[in-house]
Amino acid sequence: MDCLTAESLPSRIASLVHAHFDGLPARSKPTIYPDGLREWIPMSGIVVVKGENTVSEKLTCVAVTTGAKCLPASQVSKGRGLVLHDWHAEVLALRSFNYWLLSECHSLLAQEQHARSLSSTGTPGAASSPFIRRRIPFETPSAAQSEPNPAWPPFELQPDIKIYMYCTCAPCGDASMELCMAAQDDPRPWEVVTPGPERTESPGPELLDGRGYFSRLGIVRRKPARADAEATLSKSCSDKLALRQVSSLLSYEASLLVAPTLNAYIECLILPEEEISRVGFERCFSASGRMKTLNGRFWPAQVDSVVQYGYGFHPFRVLSVPSDLIETIWPFRKPKPTSEATTPAQTPPKKNRPGNVSAVWVAAPSLPHRCPIASDNGAKCLPVLRGSRTGLYETIINGVKQGNRAASVTPRGASALSRAKVWGLLRDIVRSSCLEDCTLEVVDGGVGLHASNVPESGPSLQDTALCRLIAASTYEQFKKTPVALPPSVKARKDAVREAKDALKGWIPNEGDEQWGLDILIDPKKRKR
Repeated sequence: MDCLTAESLPSRIASLVHAHFDGLPARSKPTIYPDGLREWIPMSGIVVVKGENTVSEKLTCVAVTTGAKCLPASQVSKGRGLVLHDWHAEVLALRSFNYWLLSECHSLLAQEQHARSLSSTGTPGAASSPFIRRRIPFETPSAAQSEPNPAWPPFELQPDIKIYMYCTCAPCGDASMELCMAAQDDPRPWEVVTPGPERTESPGPELLDGRGYFSRLGIVRRKPARADAEATLSKSCSDKLALRQVSSLLSYEASLLVAPTLNAYIECLILPEEEISRVGFERCFSASGRMKTLNGRFWPAQVDSVVQYGYGFHPFRVLSVPSDLIETIWPFRKPKPTSEATTPAQTPPKKNRPGNVSAVWVAAPSLPHRCPIASDNGAKCLPVLRGSRTGLYETIINGVKQGNRAASVTPRGASALSRAKVWGLLRDIVRSSCLEDCTLEVVDGGVGLHASNVPESGPSLQDTALCRLIAASTYEQFKKTPVALPPSVKARKDAVREAKDALKGWIPNEGDEQWGLDILIDPKKRKR
């Protein structure tokens, strides 16, 4: 966790993310008011580094996000898949990365189809992406396997890329507890009252507030909020990032198309040096911390030394950038706490408050043969940002796109990162590119896929199962109903379950699962 010079890779990554944010329109940024009131906001970014050394490496910023709020628990069931549950900057960055990755898959498949249509042999022509590639099955020396490994999921990240995540603030929750304690007048941990002998029952699951109970460390916490704010069940960013050290950076939807290779995990988390507590980060994220019981675990279980893909516990490195660099390039940083009293002759401290506007920017797919993009993805008003083509640009307020109300949001007002929109994107990829033999049918009032034309043998069996999964009648069925999918899906579910157990106290944020993709049909949309 040593602080590096301004010419180091972490500082270059931080500067790249800040440069992209600086290019966003003013409506996506916090406000500094004439009376001195200043809004602050956490920012996160995902940068893909391609190349093995400083001579050949190329940095590509694929996502920039800001945010500091989440949905109260009482409102989750009203979201209908169209309202974001959590729009903290780190969570938006993770969702944005997966949106970019799915778009890259979509674009590569479209390019392959285009090349196939031009080929007299009917085989795919030259189609390549600098970030992903087709997987090739190969024989393993294991006696436990009598058949080649299937090429499913069909894609994997290019082996020469690594994923870096940059944040302007320490993630809320366990990793930042020492920083929270240091900000108090009395930095000592709070005492916990021990139950008397008359109370012998074991306590149930407990999800602690992100800013309180400082003596309880190494456990899952909920998102912090004002003392008078309604409680949430969204887990802290520390906990969600810790889970990604097992589940990889791939979301459930992305994992159906992209294999969890070693470089699908975060290579390094980068923060300003003053935002890193060595003790807190070691406890929260390291191999000797709260997840140490997962050291050496693999899902599926390793049967030999040759592993093509799979899930495991892969702690990321934590590196810092100089605080003075951040002070010069980030005017919206969180103010430092002060307990000094002011006298009438002294200037009162500036007023500060967290901003309620979140920005989302995602890079466009890299391939020249691009898929048609939605007209409401923001790319038209911001086609290029710092030399990078825009794939998605949104301003989020209260979990929906600016100008919409969460209580009555329509599909047009839902973020492209919402549950329904991401599931719909996966459906479109499968329907338009992956499975040409599938036909459309009505499933519980919505448009689904039917795989009756797919042969009952060979690799297409994987496609048949995927068709059935995509055409699930509800989001709950899509995420939880067992189907005959490849071992990678079961391995992911097993890995996530055991990781949540190791994190101690993971309480599901349930209630927004009973809807289908028909929710994306806008009843108010005018017919042309």
